[in-house]
Amino acid sequence: RIRLAGRAVSPRAKALGLRARLTLWYGGVLLAILLVFGALSYAALRWTLQSDVDSTLLVVAQVVRDTGYPRGSALTDSEARLRALLGPDFFDRFLRLLDPEGVTDPETPAAGSRVLPFSVEARANARRGLPTFETVRTESGEPVRVLTMPVMRNGRLVNLIQVGIPLRRTHEALNQYLRTLLALIPLGLGLATAGGALVARRALSPVGAMSRTARRITAADLTERIPARGAGDELDHLAETLNAMLVRLEAAFVQVRRFAADAAHELRTPLTALRGELEVGLRSDRSPEEYRRVLRSVLESVERLVRLAEDLLVLSRASSGGLVRSGPVDLETLVLGALDAGARLAQGRGVTVRLVAVAPAVVSGDAVALERALLNLVDNAVRYTPAGGRVELSAGPADGWVEISVQDSGPGILPADVERAFEPFVRLEAGRAKAPEGTGLGLAIARSIVEAHGGTLTLESTAEAGSRFTIRLPRS
Repeated sequence: RIRLAGRAVSPRAKALGLRARLTLWYGGVLLAILLVFGALSYAALRWTLQSDVDSTLLVVAQVVRDTGYPRGSALTDSEARLRALLGPDFFDRFLRLLDPEGVTDPETPAAGSRVLPFSVEARANARRGLPTFETVRTESGEPVRVLTMPVMRNGRLVNLIQVGIPLRRTHEALNQYLRTLLALIPLGLGLATAGGALVARRALSPVGAMSRTARRITAADLTERIPARGAGDELDHLAETLNAMLVRLEAAFVQVRRFAADAAHELRTPLTALRGELEVGLRSDRSPEEYRRVLRSVLESVERLVRLAEDLLVLSRASSGGLVRSGPVDLETLVLGALDAGARLAQGRGVTVRLVAVAPAVVSGDAVALERALLNLVDNAVRYTPAGGRVELSAGPADGWVEISVQDSGPGILPADVERAFEPFVRLEAGRAKAPEGTGLGLAIARSIVEAHGGTLTLESTAEAGSRFTIRLPRS
């Protein structure tokens, strides 16, 4: 059981699955569509039936007007003609003739025994010569659709024809249609929801297969991939994305394992030397001078271990962006500082370090970290350049970027080894001979720092023709 906000929640009370949510959403949207469709169709049917009733009333009124609405017993003949013209349903209609004041003509009694109301609105429209359609209720409460049509002669109102049809059958038809909708909408919703659940289950089955495959993939074996169906849809795109992520994870795990193995190897060498020196010093009594020599050798091994530990820490922090602190960094100051440090490193080696060109520019980043990256490149160039060679620095803006280059006249690097030179603990054969005390982390640290600043570090080199390292940073 899980406790949330002071309440114990059962694992069963968890969120609905994606398939259930899709089914519910589909059912809800379909229900809304069916309700809107039902309401619109009901309104359209109601309007159609009322239009038919109004059309019938208008025809009856026109027939009565055209027959001359005779008085007395002749009205019965008019009704007979109406029945012949309008069909057997005429008996369900009301008909009466009114004088201009709305009073029933005593010589022309209304058809049927029920009296139709005569509203104020109908009276006002009749005076203007306009017909009036309205729904009224008789004395018994029955709804009736009524048409009041004025009869004009020479622009003067002479009579009124009032025709009515009970709306009982219209209401029955509407009620029957409403009952049909109330029966069909739930049925259609249930069938459509069941079909939607089946479709969602089938559509999401590849996701379940992907999930099962992903659960089988562990850090111990990242070679398995999620199979794609070949349909070219979103699920295949998801599978491709996950496989690309697995490729990157596999490469990262391989790099981490290799890094750990290389670090252990680099640490084991000075530790082994340190242990051997201590064991030799303890085998027998020695003079103070011999002990001092052993301690100096031990101190050198300890210093190498300290440098290696610091380099590993810097590489880890640079790879995670922990070294980057945003601030303005003056390019000229940075390069001149590296030039001075390179000159001190080159003393006694017969290597010339000089500045070719520098232009004022400002970049944003961590001045200490960028200085370390540039010093690593200068130190690398000085170490691998033979006596009589040169190391040249240049810097300046270029197309919205700032470029810093360090070029040496050393032995160079084969094209196949250019990218390997930036891998941690990788020291090429020429490098091992020129600088056996190195750890192989300088270039890796430099690239990590530059990339953490949003820049790039590239190497152009040709065997026996020297190397050129180029830092590109976004210009502030």
